[in-house]
Amino acid sequence: MATRTAVGPTDEAGPRWLDDRQQAAWMEVVVLMMRLPALLDAQLQRDADLTHFEYGVISSLSTAPDRTLRMSALADFTSASLSRLSHVVSRLERRSYVERSRCDGPGRATNVTLTDAGYRKVVEAAPGHVDTVRQLVIDHLDGEQLDALVEIGRRIRPALGAVPD
Repeated sequence: MATRTAVGPTDEAGPRWLDDRQQAAWMEVVVLMMRLPALLDAQLQRDADLTHFEYGVISSLSTAPDRTLRMSALADFTSASLSRLSHVVSRLERRSYVERSRCDGPGRATNVTLTDAGYRKVVEAAPGHVDTVRQLVIDHLDGEQLDALVEIGRRIRPALGAVPD
């Protein structure tokens, strides 16, 4: 006989429902996914006139070889569609933070390069962003917990699809 929980049945033929421990863990992940992006976005918009997504794009470029990535690689890294990324790159181009260029070789691939102005923007925005990351996450964890968080991320990440290290 199937038992009922607040979430649904637990019989063999139905979904694999979460037990109480799993549900509690999942709810913590949900809260983090909902709250962190909004708080990071608010800080970056207030202090650097950038969205969190824009900051992610230009900070990714700042650490890439020659501060350049293919649009497709940048889309993979940011988990954005090429269409969404193209709109954001256009906004960043208008602000002179990035430039687009054709990739060498066959096809219609496009490179995105962080300009000197874009690099200065990352350098300007990074201290406030890092301070916020510390206040919201890092400073609440000890060394063992940080190591555990890294391990948790590494175990879950493959299920999310290819993302560069």
